[in-house]
Amino acid sequence: MKRIGIFMNWLQKTFKDEDGAVTVDWVVVTAGVVGLALAVATTVGGTAQDHSELIGSTMSSQGLRSY
Repeated sequence: MKRIGIFMNWLQKTFKDEDGAVTVDWVVVTAGVVGLALAVATTVGGTAQDHSELIGSTMSSQGLRSY
């Protein structure tokens, strides 16, 4: 019975300890931010490449002036 009492005390202290919960919160928030950044990069990436190719072709068609 003494072992069960020791285990129950340890279990109660473990559930009251909030240090691990803060770590889990930070991990979840960081994963959300990374996921959001990947989603934005995927969505914007193709359009940004199309615009940069259009700008490049426009600039190359302008030619250079010699003075």
